[in-house]
Amino acid sequence: MKPFIAFTAIFALITSPIQAQRTVHGVVFNDANGNGVLDSHERPLPGVVVSNQVDVVTTDAAGRYRLPADEKTIVFVSVPTDWQAVGSWWHTVAGSDSISFGLRAERQPRSFRFIHASDTHIDTAHVDRVRRFTALADSIGPALTLIAGDLIYDAMSQQEPRARRFFALFLAEMKLRAPYRAVPGNHDHFGIIPSRSHVPETHPLYNRGMYRLYLGPEYYSFNYGGVHFIGLDTVQPDDSAYYGGVDSLQLAWLTRDVAALPASSPIVVFCHIPLASGLESMAGYVDMGLVGSVAHLKTGPSFRHTVANTLAVLDAFKGHPLPLILGGHMHVAEKLVFQSDRGPLRFEQSAAIVGPNDYGPVVMPSGFSLYTVTNGVIDAGAFVPLSMPRQ
Repeated sequence: MKPFIAFTAIFALITSPIQAQRTVHGVVFNDANGNGVLDSHERPLPGVVVSNQVDVVTTDAAGRYRLPADEKTIVFVSVPTDWQAVGSWWHTVAGSDSISFGLRAERQPRSFRFIHASDTHIDTAHVDRVRRFTALADSIGPALTLIAGDLIYDAMSQQEPRARRFFALFLAEMKLRAPYRAVPGNHDHFGIIPSRSHVPETHPLYNRGMYRLYLGPEYYSFNYGGVHFIGLDTVQPDDSAYYGGVDSLQLAWLTRDVAALPASSPIVVFCHIPLASGLESMAGYVDMGLVGSVAHLKTGPSFRHTVANTLAVLDAFKGHPLPLILGGHMHVAEKLVFQSDRGPLRFEQSAAIVGPNDYGPVVMPSGFSLYTVTNGVIDAGAFVPLSMPRQ
């Protein structure tokens, strides 16, 4: 390089403005009057976890946080025990660099019940089953409900307008008295069967984008009654459809989220494609082009209907109590327990709200599961059948 050219390049580097990385910032505060605004008489909340689904930070003494962000970033507050969010617990950054979260103090019992449901697959043909589920859930009166994916009939193989209608129908019908939290299933990932959807990967709502538009972060955490709940997205697209897995970005976030917890905090994980299941050993190997038992990935074959990297996921919880790991997808109420040096590893799947699963000589009924938590200890759970009233 000639001296003049070298000097010119160095001068340009020194004098050109450095583009600062965009951030989102805000305050988490005690919204005593519930108006969504930090008023002069309201106090900020230190030590609350806020995340952009990559980084995990805790608010400082003045309740402040700051995180890297871009237009598509979703920022959420991991609502602490004995607090409830005023308004939404998550926001898309979009055009705003300032997002604050108001929380309302709410004493939560250390003995409570929660529902684990899955596979509502809502469309106009199954609205009656969803309404039956919400009626049963309201009659039980749980503290909260977890819905482990496949919320809608299908977004995988649909064009945008039809997939949007399914999501809008889910939000319109899922009117539970108690709060609910959801994670996406394979049917909630938009356009990922390209041979049927004809949706390009460049579509702004492709894969997780449509779920995020309607329901927010596809993986996140929150707390209730002294228990830390973590929702994971265990669906990964492949060349033909999907397979079970937790990607490296989500796994890194998970490790950071768990690291921010006290070592004694019990953790409940819920996701769609199970971290472990024994169903296929009974039902048998299925060789189907799109959703066969084995997914043929570029990295090699993998089981499609269970998470491929479960051991890596479990490693993130090392040193923390993990009393229950919940899944869906199989349309079967299942309990699978492994004895380990960490104690029992309980992998439990919910049956499907959409209907029973018929295996010929054996029919797996429709329903959901009800658990009771007492000071962080979770009982064996009870199966609640979803039987439809006779017409």
